[in-house]
Amino acid sequence: MFSDLEVFWGNIFNNKDRQKKKTEIEFLRDIPFFSNLSKKQVIQVEQILHKRFYSEGECFFELNQPGAALFIVESGKVGIEIPNTEGPPILVAELNTGDFLGELALLDNSPRSATARALEPTMAFSLFRSDLQQFIEVEPEISSLIFQSLSLFVGERLKKTTQLLKNCREK
Repeated sequence: MFSDLEVFWGNIFNNKDRQKKKTEIEFLRDIPFFSNLSKKQVIQVEQILHKRFYSEGECFFELNQPGAALFIVESGKVGIEIPNTEGPPILVAELNTGDFLGELALLDNSPRSATARALEPTMAFSLFRSDLQQFIEVEPEISSLIFQSLSLFVGERLKKTTQLLKNCREK
């Protein structure tokens, strides 16, 4: 058992929280939406992120729900599912550590095109559109860089989808 003095001094000099933050900041800097931000800017963005644990089977969001947030998988695994009229949902993608989902929700609240479910215990960050909208007022430069990254990502996805459709037509 610890004495009161050990607990007191242990808490003052315990830098595990600072190490944890440093690790989270480094992790976030590797995410495409934040990779063009400085460390100081990522620290500011981290203040508006929400971190949450999802149990296996728990939904991040469901098909046709209005989009509200982008999610970043810190650990665990997330499945993206679409309905199947002939049986269980079809798993169309598995996302792992460092992957993100729901990014279009930062632009508007259009309905989700799939269901996202934790396939195992998962820790994730979320960035809500409403928080980003408020952040624009305080940090317009950082917000602009995030939206620029979002635009580039969505543009790349559109190009890949177009190429996939073209390849399907040629078969």
